[in-house]
Amino acid sequence: QVQLVESGGGLVQPGGSLRLSCVASGIIYTMGWYRQVPGKERELVALIRDPGSTSYADSVKGRFTISRDNARRTMYLQMNSLRPEDTAVYYCYARLGSVYWGQGTQVTVSS
Repeated sequence: QVQLVESGGGLVQPGGSLRLSCVASGIIYTMGWYRQVPGKERELVALIRDPGSTSYADSVKGRFTISRDNARRTMYLQMNSLRPEDTAVYYCYARLGSVYWGQGTQVTVSS
């Protein structure tokens, strides 16, 4: 069983930055971030695979950066130049055979 705990969400003005963190209960090869708004399907934001291969949704390329610190079992999502359309609940994702999800953290981009 894998446990994921997110933190770092909040309210930020357009153009601002936030950093999300996800602490895992173990070392996991594939991790990532998804986001969801009410009435829509959960969508992939970014993925990271050891030893550091990354991929991003087109909507966040050049603005968001995913990274990980295996020594701390922590994954990060640095979000810059935030837009109102980035507003969503962000979920930490991990795949180790099965798929695991964190509890979600709200990100709101509004003036």
